[in-house]
Amino acid sequence: MTLIEPRPDLPSWTFLTNHAHVMVALSRDPDLRQRDLSYVVGITPGAVQRILDDLERGGYLRRQKVGRRNHYEIIDRTRLRHPLEGEHTIGELLDMLHD
Repeated sequence: MTLIEPRPDLPSWTFLTNHAHVMVALSRDPDLRQRDLSYVVGITPGAVQRILDDLERGGYLRRQKVGRRNHYEIIDRTRLRHPLEGEHTIGELLDMLHD
C-alpha cells in the first residue's frame, strides 16, 4: 500500500473524485481494508464507507465477505455516469490509470 505524499508546490485539488480514487485503489488491491483505503485515498473511514455504499448501489462493485474481511470485485463493464463520459466504462478508465 503506497501513500503519495502531497506536494506543497502543487494545488490541493485533483482531477479525479474520491469515488474514482477508491476504485483505483481497489483495482490495484481488491482486498484492501476500509481503514487502508482511508489512508491511501486520504479520507476518513466514514467517507470510505459511504463511497463503497454508493459504488455498490451504482453497480460499480460487489462486496463479498471473506472471513472477517471484504473482497471487492469491480464490475468493469459499468458505464460512467456523467453524460460527457457515458460512452465509456469504469474498466476503460481504470485500464488507462494503471501503471
